[in-house]
Amino acid sequence: MAMEFRLNQGLSQTLSQKMTPRMQQAIKLLQYNRIELTSHIEQELLENPTLEVNPSDDPMSEREQRLEDQRRKEASETKETPGETDFDWEGFIREMNDRPRTSSGGSSGFDELPPIEANLTYERSLTDHLLDQLATVRCAEDERVAAEALIRNLNTKGFLDVDIQVLAEDLGQPPEDVDFVRIDIVAGLDPIGCGARDLVESLVIQARQAYPEDPNFQTILQHHLQDLAHSRYGAIARALDLHEEDVLAYHEDIKRLEPNPGRAFSTGDDRYITPDVYVFRVSGEWMIQLNEEGIPDLKVGRQYESLLRKGKPEEKKYIKERLESARFLIQSIDKRRSTIRRVMESILKFQRDFFEGGVQHLRPLILEDVAGDIGVHMSTVSRVTSNKYAHTPHGIFELKFFFSTAVKQADGGADVAAASIKAKIKQLIDAEDRAKPLSDSAIEKKLKAEGVQVARRTVAKYREQLGYLSSKLRKQRF
Repeated sequence: MAMEFRLNQGLSQTLSQKMTPRMQQAIKLLQYNRIELTSHIEQELLENPTLEVNPSDDPMSEREQRLEDQRRKEASETKETPGETDFDWEGFIREMNDRPRTSSGGSSGFDELPPIEANLTYERSLTDHLLDQLATVRCAEDERVAAEALIRNLNTKGFLDVDIQVLAEDLGQPPEDVDFVRIDIVAGLDPIGCGARDLVESLVIQARQAYPEDPNFQTILQHHLQDLAHSRYGAIARALDLHEEDVLAYHEDIKRLEPNPGRAFSTGDDRYITPDVYVFRVSGEWMIQLNEEGIPDLKVGRQYESLLRKGKPEEKKYIKERLESARFLIQSIDKRRSTIRRVMESILKFQRDFFEGGVQHLRPLILEDVAGDIGVHMSTVSRVTSNKYAHTPHGIFELKFFFSTAVKQADGGADVAAASIKAKIKQLIDAEDRAKPLSDSAIEKKLKAEGVQVARRTVAKYREQLGYLSSKLRKQRF
């Protein structure tokens, strides 16, 4: 049977959106927090000779007046397109030299770009890392429940912080089954050795994984660790009928094991957060102030006016390219500043109850609400609120904190923000009698008495997310 192949040739049109380097730069500027923006500007100052730092010697009242004048001017003018051949660069230089620091600037073109949230990275905890792996492990449902409970009760080193017997009772499973899950499932996840009860057991688990056919590692770790620590190789060699050179080799291999499996997820460094925006009340009115400390105010050097008039063609081309880059950078920074302020103003409008009364008064809010309020794409709000913090009367919070999913009320009442419910649960647990801690059912009833309808399993989920153990494990007998 013969087979016949035919080749067809045709034309098709597809529409795709590509981001230019300028657009990518604008997106990065929007996502940067204050410290990252300062670092970026310093790098641009090194690479672009047309950029200079404008001394901040103008009175703030003057700047505010000039800002208002600038906004009126922008509202009445047609936007210029960066890179036009007939652009008035000399006028631009003069305009930049007279530009107020807090100008809102022209549009930099990144308001309606496609979402790029998939490209963002966030710090992950050891618990999250292990739970993600557990989701890919094939096991029985009771084993999965036990494994999740074990993972949530690991300390920052990756060691188990609770007694297996107590945890098994809380889960309603035999202790030997829970211990099997600990060794067979949890300890085998990356990083190897998590779930161990102590340092020795963790090292033994790692050695079994790395050297499965050599039982000497387990013997040395379990019975001769002190000898190893004091370099008593002869004693170990006699006990195991080995040469001292072999024991020394074992020691070198053991030193390559990790005594702290959770090290990569717990640096131990203090993390200091500098707010990007301040929200405070003055004479009964809420005010918003961006943290501009350390951010250089940019301008263009006046000497480039004469170079544009008198320079050689190749010099003029280079200067125009640098000026175009400077123009886009300055306008993008202004746009970033303006967008952050508008987003914060919208958050303040939606979450006024929080600013007045605290976390328990946080209301449900989604990115789309703020995006619709200020007339930008939802992805713009997402970028603005990532990795930026607001100083409020109730503490410092990431801007993402103000967006919370809604928990619907069974009685048809107004939806309640999940973050608000978590705050109430935290308050109840912190105030409980340590000898008689509140069960999830008791917390559910107390919340209901406050007008918050939430299922017991939801209480348990939020309690675990807050880092609290079950009532049995929280109980203090002394």
